This record gives sequence, C-alpha cells and structure tokens, in this order.
Amino acid sequence: MPEKILVTGANGQLGKSLQDISRSCTDSCCFVFTDIGELDITHKGAVMDMLHAEKPDAVINAAAYTAVDRAESDEETAYLLNETAVANLAEAAVATGAFLVHVSTDYVFDGQSSVPYTPDHPVHPLSVYGKSKWAGEQAVRRSQAHAAIVRTEWLYSPYGNNFVKTMLRLADSRDSLRVVNDQTGSPTLAEDLARFILGIISRRQEIAGSETFHFSNRGATTWHGFASEILRLANKNCPLFPIPTKEYPTPAQRPNFSVFDLSKGASFLDMDIPDWKESLRKSMPQILYNYENSII
Repeated sequence: MPEKILVTGANGQLGKSLQDISRSCTDSCCFVFTDIGELDITHKGAVMDMLHAEKPDAVINAAAYTAVDRAESDEETAYLLNETAVANLAEAAVATGAFLVHVSTDYVFDGQSSVPYTPDHPVHPLSVYGKSKWAGEQAVRRSQAHAAIVRTEWLYSPYGNNFVKTMLRLADSRDSLRVVNDQTGSPTLAEDLARFILGIISRRQEIAGSETFHFSNRGATTWHGFASEILRLANKNCPLFPIPTKEYPTPAQRPNFSVFDLSKGASFLDMDIPDWKESLRKSMPQILYNYENSII
C-alpha cells in the first residue's frame, strides 16, 4: 500500500518540486498537497482536523515565512508562520503518529565559522527570520515528535522567485550587474532537496525521536560566483562586477559563511550529493523555459 505524505506549502519551490516527483512515484507514495487555500497551518484546530482526516504516514512542512528583509519589520507574522504554525504541525503529528519533516535554514548560524557547519554546531541567528526559524526547530524538538529537521540554503528551482530568475531578469534589463562577493554558501536545487527529504522519510524507522540534517548541493561559491555561472549557462553577456556586502546594505544581516557539512545526511542515505554546478546545469533548460514563458 502506498505511503501517504501530506505536504504543506505546496505552491512554493520545494512544494512544486515535490509535485513534479510525485507524478513518477505513484506506486510507492500517495501525496496530499496543501497550501493556504486547503490548510491554514497557523490554525491549530484546522491542522489537527486535517491530519486526523487524512491520516498521513508523513508530513513535509515546506511552508514558511521567507521574506528575510521584510521580517525585520514584520516580526509577528514571521514567528506566526515559522514557530506557531510549526508547533501546530508537530502537535498534530504526535497526536496522529505521523513522521514530520520540517525544513529549516542556514540563517540559524551567524556565519563566523571557518569550517562547514555540522548539524550540532551551536546556533546564533542574526536576523528576525533566522531567530523565528530557530524557534520553529525548537518547537519540533519540544513536542517530542518523531521528526527530521532538514536545514537547507540558497534554494532555487524553475518555480517562483529565486536568485537564478532574478539574475536572468536583471541581465535582460540592465547594462551591468554588481553582485556580492564576500558571502559564501552552497546553491541548492529544490528537486535535489525534495529527493533527499523523501529518502529520509523512507528510512524514518532508523530515526529515534528527532534528528537534524543539513542538505545543500556540494561545493561552495559566492553570490557573485553563482551569478557568473548562471549567466554563462544562460548565454547572457551582461558584465558582472563583484562588490562587498557593505556596498549592498539590507535590513536583515546575512551570515557571511553558510557552507554545510553534509556527511551525516549523505552517510544516512548512502547517497552521492550532486555538485551545485552539475545541478544548475541540469536544471537550467527548465528554468529558462519557465522564465521566458513567464511560468511561475
């Protein structure tokens, strides 16, 4: 009998990538995709009712408040979605026996490490967004749900708004681009993250209590390096210049270093995680098609 997996945030980048994958695994998995129209995860009663009605084997929380800069002036909404809603899902997962996968972020770290971050590295979020996401992680742990917290970073896909599409749009509308060159991280294709999460679900019986994993694509670069590879693959000839963070001030402070130690997740699933350049190259045709045809 196929396992039932309920997904929140189905219209986001990860949610849509899971929808793509779901079309080819109907024998092993049955998905229930929800977004705000089907389930308001900030409403505890609605979440409990939905999980009791659907009785999923697993829940993937792909919903979040991700407007990093806006969160600095909209703290209440950030915590509502990134902490309260997560607590609702965790409580309902405990009540129904569902395994919960909650997606978190590199922004729980301050970026001062000189080596890749392990899942048990001490956290120190710098922004309201990072603090609210850490609060969500803590809500999962306090609930004692059977769960996996999966932190990711620099997410992109053919869907929604992301750095790749922004660079394509700006390259088509400006004479040159200036991109930050002193923040280092690892671009992550949402499809690769989705497959990692499904792998975790398939081996959830090997997880006792809750576990934290890090997932990104392998390798590291700067935003300037990422932009350079995007423009190269897209055959955009717009001149690209590196700038320091101080020349591009934002309301929220970003971690300067966000590279993850991926060994725990790779070992757990015995998987070879693709390099970021490989995944970008693989996904660029679909990204370009969606961008050129205004498909969101």
